[in-house]
Order: sequence, then structure tokens, then C-alpha cells
Amino acid sequence: MAIGSAATILAWRARPEPGAKPLVALLVAQSWWSTCIIFKLRAATLDMKLLWANLAWIGVVTIPVAWFFFALEYTGRDEYLRPRYVGALSVIPVLTVVLSLTGQYHDLLYIQPTGTSTNGVMLVEQGGPWFWIIAAYTYILGIFGMIPILGLLTSDAVAFRGQSAALVIGLLAPWVTNILFLAGSLPTAGVDPTPIAFSVSGIVYLAALTRFRLLGTSPAPNKRARQFLFDRMQGGAIVVDANDYVVDLNDSCVEILGVDPREVLGSSAREIIPEYDRLPDDGALPGHLTIGDELSGHPYDVVSTQITNVNGTAIGRVITFHDIGEHLRQQQRLEVLNRVLRHNIRTETNVIYGYISRFEDNENARTVKERALRIEEIGKKGREAIELFDKTRDGTEPVSLDALLTQCLTSVCGTEPAVTVQTKFAHEDVEVAGLLRPVFSNIIENAVEHNTNDDPHVWITTHVEGTNVHVEVADNGPGIAAYELAVLEDGTETPLKHGSGLGLWIVKWGTDIASGDVRFTENDPDGSVVTVEVPVLSQGHPSQVAE
Repeated sequence: MAIGSAATILAWRARPEPGAKPLVALLVAQSWWSTCIIFKLRAATLDMKLLWANLAWIGVVTIPVAWFFFALEYTGRDEYLRPRYVGALSVIPVLTVVLSLTGQYHDLLYIQPTGTSTNGVMLVEQGGPWFWIIAAYTYILGIFGMIPILGLLTSDAVAFRGQSAALVIGLLAPWVTNILFLAGSLPTAGVDPTPIAFSVSGIVYLAALTRFRLLGTSPAPNKRARQFLFDRMQGGAIVVDANDYVVDLNDSCVEILGVDPREVLGSSAREIIPEYDRLPDDGALPGHLTIGDELSGHPYDVVSTQITNVNGTAIGRVITFHDIGEHLRQQQRLEVLNRVLRHNIRTETNVIYGYISRFEDNENARTVKERALRIEEIGKKGREAIELFDKTRDGTEPVSLDALLTQCLTSVCGTEPAVTVQTKFAHEDVEVAGLLRPVFSNIIENAVEHNTNDDPHVWITTHVEGTNVHVEVADNGPGIAAYELAVLEDGTETPLKHGSGLGLWIVKWGTDIASGDVRFTENDPDGSVVTVEVPVLSQGHPSQVAE
């Protein structure tokens, strides 16, 4: 009783937490049952023994209902804790209490008459038909309440396993005791020892509240959070079973498909998803899907993801819809900008360069020529940036890292033969994202073309570390200006704080798109070191150019 009371007080103090109120009801019911049994045993008359035995049923029938609703609320299924559900599950317990208090008028709860033995213990020889109904009802609620708790024991939520194990033990102790008593396997002279087993439950629940922070940390948000994310995700999502019938869909999907969820649930997915038969079992729909008419329709990327059970058998699919209208519009803008940078700027700079060539070779003419070439170089970098963003969706095609670096070296060093380049590639060639070509090209170009040392050197090394490959490009030039690196670190430019070009931005953007990282450090004694770390997409063959 003392242990149960302590656990009840702790649970009462945690009332705002999920499951606290049902747990309080369960612990109070256990204490009520135990108290009634004590008074029944100490009663001097048969009538008083019967009274306390009948009153004990209030606790007996409250325990399974409280346990069931505790398990639901504790595991995040609180949508069932509504008055109509509580009322429905309380019908049989209330009838049981009524039958216990009116037992002298019927034999539904107990068939055999009661009497007293020489030691004064009341004996009940046989339960009536309703006794077995309420017994079965109690065990059914216990089983259904245990199912979500056992689910936590086998889930990845390690933090809640101690709590869940304590709850299961707290239920099994009185449950097994009661089953053994009803089966006649316990020599208790007709006295139900179940309340005695509540002492075990009390100890376990008290340990759960203090040691495992039961009601202090709760798994209740997990289930609701998953449903919340599914319902509120920006893209549309629809769940279909293995027979292509709609099981669930979120609010975005309802809006995208223009359907009533009450009408489509349980219907064939072919009736509501255009070109459904073109969808792969697991993968993206080729191209995009336009939903709506030609004028007001929206283009969507459609991806089908297979759902499997623990045995790996396909049991359904999740089909997601992502609006790519803005992406296509942005792609169109980039194509126009690319055309301007590729043709218009080049044409205009060529015209300027041609006219300047007719003038005398003086300082002003040379300045104009340099500026014209500078404008053309900016246009070239702009085209590289546009092409880099254009490859974002399909530029992860793996290419040989050694071959990629060799091509970049050949392209850049052909114009700067005076620079000494030393390479030390990893012994095993690996494959990386093909969109990294402008990244390495700009790094090498910066190290080679801007190297003003009397004896310019560039060192390129690669090494594989785990699932990533490190590419290091070092030089003995003047290094990279601090203000250039500061702009990159801030991630934005302003009219008063900006870089001098696009090369370093291309390095940063390309590395980010490839899910990598780039670091800039000083070389000793002069120059800079640029280190790019990117994921290895696949292992290649032994390097043909490694030392």
C-alpha cells in the first residue's frame, strides 16, 4: 500500500504528461482493491465480508480500462481518449459493479452461495456466467494495451525500453497471479492473492517513475510527429497497398489531385492518379507529370517508393508529388542568361577588341584590351556557374577522379608551361560526381595562373579516407586574399563586401552540390592550400598515374 501510494503521488504530480491520468486511475484502483480485500478479511460478519467483496469490484474493473487507455495515451494514440470511447469501454465494467451489488437477486456473477469457514474466510465456490465475461474482458483489454508497449520494446527507441519493460512486468505480475488463482494452482484457501501481487507492480511502477523517468520523458510525440510530418509536408504523398488501392493521402495531395479524401480512400489509385501505370514500382517517373489542363496545370516530379515488411515482401508504395514549376521556370531563365553570356557578351567583347586593335599600342589601348578580356572571362565564369546549376539534377554521374584531374591539368597548364606541377594520386582510383569538373578546374586555374612566384609550383595530392576522398591543391603563389575568403564564409555578397569574381563561388557551390566540403588554408611559407572533400560514388581500378 505504501509503495503504491508513493507511485500514485508521483504520477499525480506528472498529470500534464501523456498517460499520467490513466496511470493514476490504475494505481488508485489497485490500492482500492487491496484495501477492500484487507477489510473483507478483517470483517466479523458475513454481510460485511460480502459488502467489501462487492466494493472490491470497483477497483477490479477499473484496472483494465485504465491500463488500456494509459497504453494508448503513453504511446501517442490519444485520439482514442474521447468520452465516447471511454464510455463504450466502461459499459461492461459498470454492469459488473451493478451485478456485484445486486448479487443477492441473481446468480450471474456467482452461482454458489457463500459461507464462512472455521477461520472466518469467506469462500466463493464457483463464478457465474458474467464472472467469466468480465474475466475475459479484463484479459482482452490487458492484451490490447500491451501490444503498443511491446512495440516500443522492439523499436529503435532505446530510451523507452526501460520504461516499457517495467510496465510489462508491472502488468504481468498480478495478471499471472490471477490466472494461476483462477486455475486453482495456488494454495490460498479461496483468497485471491492478486492484490498481493500489486506490491510487485507498485515497486516496478515506482522504479519506472524514478529510475527510467516514466512520465518524465515520453514516446507519445513519436507517432503524432510522424503523422504530422506526413500531413503537413509541402509535397503531396499518397499511400497505396499492394493491390493499388488508396490507403492514405495527405492534405497537399488532396489539393494537388483535387479529390475528396472521404471518396478516394479505398478506391483504385488508377482512377485518381494520371498515368499511374507508367509509375515504376520503386523509382521516379521519367520526365515530369502535368496535372490539370494545359493552361493552368502544374508539372510534378513523381517518385514511387516501395514499402516492405520485415521479410522484405512488398506491401505497398508511397507516391510523392513535388511541384517543379518554379524549377522549370528557373531553368528557362538560366538558359536565356546562358545564351546572353555565351553569345552576346562574347560578340560584344570581340567587337571592342577588334576596334581597339586598330589604335596605337599605348597604355590606354592595352587597358581597354585587358578590360575587354576581363569581361569575356567573367562571361565564361558565368556560363560555368549556370552549367553547374543546370547539372544539379543529373550531374552526379560518376567519373574517374584521376581522369578528371588530369583533364583539368591539361586544359589549364597548356597555357602556363612555366609552372611546375607535381601530382601524387591515391593508389586506387575512385569515382566522384561529374559536376566537380568546374570545381577542380577553377582551383587549379587559380593556383597556376595567379602564381607570381619566380619559381611557380603546384602540388596536387589525393587520398581516400573512409567513404570520402580528399583532393588537396597547394601552390607557392601569393595566396588567396582574406576578403575573398570572408565573403565565402558569410555566404553572401553586398555592394560594399564582395569578391572579385566567380571562380571561388563556383568551387564552393559545386562542392556543396556534391555533398562535400572545401577548406582554404595558408601554405608554408607562401601560397595557399585548397582541400576538397567529397563522397566516393564508387571504387575504381588501381590508379594509372599514382606514384
